[in-house]
Formats: sequence, C-alpha cells, structure tokens
Amino acid sequence: MSDGRAAPPSRPADQILESPIAATWRSIAHERAVLVGVGPGINEGDLDELAALAGSAGAEPVGRVVQSRSAPDPQFWIGKGKVDDLHGLLHASGAELVIFDDELGPGTLRSLEARLKVKVVDRTALILDIFALHANSKEGKAQVELAQLNYLLPRLRGWGEAMSRLGGGIGTRGPGETKLEIDRQHIRRRITKLRRDVKDLRKERDVKRARRQKSNLPQIAIVGYTNAGKSTLMRRLTGADVIVADQLFATLDPTTRRIDLPRGRHATISDTVGFVSKLPHDLVEAFRSTLEEVTLSDLVLHVADASSPELERQIEAVRRVLEEIGAANMPEVVALNKIDRLRGSERARLATRFPRSVSVSAVTGEGVEGLLEAVGAATPLPPVEVEVLIPWARGDLVAMLYDETEVLKAEAEPDGTRVRARVGLRELAAVRAYVAAAGGRSGRGEPIDQSLGSSQ
Repeated sequence: MSDGRAAPPSRPADQILESPIAATWRSIAHERAVLVGVGPGINEGDLDELAALAGSAGAEPVGRVVQSRSAPDPQFWIGKGKVDDLHGLLHASGAELVIFDDELGPGTLRSLEARLKVKVVDRTALILDIFALHANSKEGKAQVELAQLNYLLPRLRGWGEAMSRLGGGIGTRGPGETKLEIDRQHIRRRITKLRRDVKDLRKERDVKRARRQKSNLPQIAIVGYTNAGKSTLMRRLTGADVIVADQLFATLDPTTRRIDLPRGRHATISDTVGFVSKLPHDLVEAFRSTLEEVTLSDLVLHVADASSPELERQIEAVRRVLEEIGAANMPEVVALNKIDRLRGSERARLATRFPRSVSVSAVTGEGVEGLLEAVGAATPLPPVEVEVLIPWARGDLVAMLYDETEVLKAEAEPDGTRVRARVGLRELAAVRAYVAAAGGRSGRGEPIDQSLGSSQ
C-alpha cells in the first residue's frame, strides 16, 4: 500500500554495481506475508522497514495491519478485534505468513498460530533468518547459528506444533533445518560447542588483526545502517571485490583492504555488518568478535543513506549499537551516501542539517575525493617525525617507509636517499641506525648512533 512518498529516481543500468553473487540469494517462490505493527500513533508507513526485511528474506508483503495502542495485548499482542481483521485479510489475500514488527514471547506465538492457522514470525526471527540466508564464512555461520539457538531455546514449549514444521521458508532456515524437534539438552550442548568454535575463530581474527596493528597503519572501520551503501563505498574506495546488493544485511563477513589517503598516507579499512533498529540482542552478542573490528579501529567511517526519509533515526540507531559495543566515543566521519538521488535544494538542506558530514555518491564517485580528505584529516598521524639518510644499497628501507609511514619529503643525494617521515615504533627501529645528525648530514650515509626523543 502506497504511503504517498515519491519513488526515488531510477538509476541507469550501468551504474548498478551489484555483485553477481547477490542473485543467488533471491528466492524463486516468495511467501505471501501480512505485516503487523503495534504501538502508540503507529501508521502503515512505519512498516516500510519491516517490508524491506521481509523482501530480503524472500517474502512478498501483500497487506499491512497496524494498531495504535499504548501497550500490547498480553495474549495476541494485538486486540481480539484486530485478530479477526487479520484472519480475514489472510484468507482474502491468500497469505500463509504473518510477520510482527516486535519480538514476541513463546505464549503469544502459540496463541496466534492456533488462532490464525498460519505461520507467525516476529522481527527477531526474521532478522536471524536473513542472517542465516547470507552467512558464507565458517565464522559467520557459527555466529548466526549461535544467535538462532539462543533465540530458539526458550521458545521450544511455547511454539508447540510450530516446531514440527519441516518445510523451508522464512523462520525455518538455519540450525536444525532437517530436524526441528530437538530437546533443550541437545540445544544447550550445541550452544556450548558453538561458543567454543566462535572463541577459536576469534583467536584467528585476533592474529590477523595483530598483523595489521604491527604495520602501524591506521585502521578505519566502515559502519552504518543496513543498505546504506557501505559495500559499494568500500568497492569505490579500494576496488575490493565485495558483495554489493540492494538488500538488507547483504554483507555479514567483514572485508579488510588497504586504502590510499591524501599526501601519501595509507590505512586499512574494514567493512562491517550493517545495523538496524531493534537489532536482536542475541545477534549483537554472537557477532561481538566481528564488531570488535570497530572498537579496535582508529576511526569510524559512518555511512548513512542521504536519500532515506528516516536518515536521522537511522544515524541514531547506529550510534546506539556503537554505544552497546563500547565504541561510542570513537573518532567519527559521517558520509552521507546516495546524494545522486537528491536534487540540489535537498542537498543544501542536508548540508545545513549535518554541517560536519561529507556528501558522497558511491555509485557515481561524486564527493569521494572530499571524503578521503576528511578521513585523512581525522586519521591519527604516526607518532614520530624523523629524517634519515638511507644508503642506495638499502632501497628496501625506502620502500618500507613509503608503504607503511607518511613520507613528508624525499630527495636523492650522492650517498643515498634522504627521507623525512612520520613513523611508528616498529619502523623507527628499522631505520634508527640511519637517522641523520641534527643540523647536519652524514656525508656518506653511514649509520649514525643516536637516540630519539619523544614524538614531535
């Protein structure tokens, strides 16, 4: 049902940077679903995000039911009159699925399915289902299954006959797809094993992260509301072959690449899982090791969808999740993406509302240079400025300085290359023997034994 908003302008086919892998996620047969929302002052437009989530999971929303009330009904979440309306809409539309925009308790799920005679899924189960659909790596699959089983455990008794569903579809994908009638003891054993597996995989991630930290390159984490264009921007900035799709939660497995910043600086940049309002707590806990990429970075690149009518709410939702994982006070650069969808007057209003942000289009490349300048200015500098005279025979050290430090100046001399750069402690140890004497030159580029003071 239309909410009166104009559709965003269409993009030329050659500007859609979608990964071919994304096509494999789309279901051939869509489940027809009715969406339900409850809350004070709620309207059908408030279910737009739930409709997008349902579409990502392979459902086709065919109707919406909303009820404005201060507190949900303890039995059916919606009032009994609305239950009758929902029942009639289900049979009139031929829908076989109901999706609620809240997390429901086991008793409520049981009551609804007994009354409506169709499958009922809440927002949490829907998001977990999307994650199960998109998880590709071993770590991603383990994290999703752990979150699903933590969600499933208290609902075994409440779901009753629903737990015997063996057919595919939304709410049934993921762990136990071939055996849904599993007892609590088996689930607890499986949860224990998954936690152990996730812990082991976390150690592998820590090793990779330690290697990046050894290089003393600044680390940047891309965060943002789901479908804000993080992966498209990652591809634009680095050329990384990451999955790009116009779907919610298309990217679950973080990708880390090297990025070139202005003035010869370099950094690593990591794409992370997208956030969403009312993100299931079990999911945040299961993906905590992945989200630590954000907490251990030097800078957060917060990508937001400038064309979304819910822009401010989405930015706040992301910041709430950052606060939950302990990254609330990280240095941040806000990139307002998808400005190619906005008119000039809309862009001007956006710049006024978010004066410290950078407007960019990951699809067309507009504003990318300005974004790199902003990121470079916000990224911390290496700690020590040093001038060295590297002999010609040690060209490897010159290459190392260019690769892993910020080179401020370099010039060729008869005995070698004189370089002035800001370096980290590891690079300083490698070139300390060739530090130029204060106020003079070494003449032959021979090692100079002197100690350095603190960073300038």
